[in-house]
Amino acid sequence: MRANPIGWFEIYVQDMPRAKAFYEAVFQGELENLGSTSPMEYWTFPMSAENYGASGALVKMEGVPSGGNTTVVYFHCLDCAVEAARVAEHGGSIFKEKMSIGEHGCVALVYDTEGNMIGLHSMN
Repeated sequence: MRANPIGWFEIYVQDMPRAKAFYEAVFQGELENLGSTSPMEYWTFPMSAENYGASGALVKMEGVPSGGNTTVVYFHCLDCAVEAARVAEHGGSIFKEKMSIGEHGCVALVYDTEGNMIGLHSMN
């Protein structure tokens, strides 16, 4: 493979206003409306073609449940404990507090307001 293995991600939600407010509060940024294509509604995370990593969106689609998934998307953080604390403040819950993964930094695992588990990663 020449490119990074992940090119896009989608986090499925049931209550878009609640999920959007949660992610904007935790990561301190605004999501952008990508438009709605029946039966899907998209709100994208900030993205830049010049920067490392993949972007994605919150998606609401009739018939696709949120939560209970087995794929974990990790968000880059300066200190994952900071975002984990915001998760708890904004209606989510912490599954695993910040923990070391050795030379690869630290991670925390949290649940969003829709029941989806996401990962938080930082180098310290």
